[in-house]
Amino acid sequence: MEKKKVIIDCDPGIDDSLALMLALASPELEVLGITTVCGNVPADLGARNALKVLQFMDRLDIPVYQGAEVPLAREYVSAQDTHGEDGIGDSGLPDVNGVPVRAGAVDYILDTLKKEKGLCLLAIGPMTNVALALQREPEVFKNLGVLVSMGGSFKSHGNCSPVAEYNYWCDPDAAAYVYENLGKSKACGLTEGEPPIHMVGLDVTRKVVLTPNILEYMKRLNPEIGGFVEKITRFYFDFHWEQEGIIGCVINDPLAVAYLCRPELCGGFDAYTAVETKGISIGQSVVDAENFWKKAPNSRVLTGVNTEEFMTMLLYRLCGGEESEIRKMMAYSCRGGDGL
Repeated sequence: MEKKKVIIDCDPGIDDSLALMLALASPELEVLGITTVCGNVPADLGARNALKVLQFMDRLDIPVYQGAEVPLAREYVSAQDTHGEDGIGDSGLPDVNGVPVRAGAVDYILDTLKKEKGLCLLAIGPMTNVALALQREPEVFKNLGVLVSMGGSFKSHGNCSPVAEYNYWCDPDAAAYVYENLGKSKACGLTEGEPPIHMVGLDVTRKVVLTPNILEYMKRLNPEIGGFVEKITRFYFDFHWEQEGIIGCVINDPLAVAYLCRPELCGGFDAYTAVETKGISIGQSVVDAENFWKKAPNSRVLTGVNTEEFMTMLLYRLCGGEESEIRKMMAYSCRGGDGL
């Protein structure tokens, strides 16, 4: 199997940390590097958190590059109320010593695109770094395989305003620029006719919830992995209960990783998408599902997900065990089972 070479652009972040863990455990992917951007936490803190995850996964060979510290135009607003002051649930994990965070995330993205035709970008934070790279050297994006973006929403409500998802709300100008301009370099895509951006938005991520039962099962399958996940998600559990009345936590970013590995996990449609940059709807992703604008699709908008298969994939790859048994347990749990 030929692996997809990928740069993960992220803002760790609790669910970003889970996404990094899944990516490193996925045989379909070769993670070349990690770049960080201001989002859930400031870019420097996100870079330190990425190193913590790499250390836990014994993959400190992967370089981490710090990127944009502020959005393109608007004032930066972090999501530390959601993820904790340290970004990983106020878990108190110590910094990694002896491994530097490198400067120049945008340079790294551009240099790698020049060398790696078909490179995949997995953007699970605001798209500031991607927009800056695209503004500087749009021609190198002819080598891009696909950009998978965790962000936006089609019909689901927002998570930081009535209509906006956080990543696009945090830097709407970057998201708008990427949607408007990425396809101009070439009709990017791993297959002919594929739109350059695949939007893994709240319509699908809200359907994947890490519940207390599933977390307990993870701890039984693999106490070390399960204990780590419990340590960084407890804050997230409390936030989701207080703010949304959810028992458990929505794990947005790991779904973007899973989709890049196995696109058949999700369904959707191709459409032209734009992002609002001002006013009461700032950050809203406007999907032209009815083709009013008569513009060529620039995005694949995901609307459905096989929750059981995703959860099976997540647990099996992170925790090990018998895949058939995990699938059976996830079928029970995801359909409303009330216990293990």
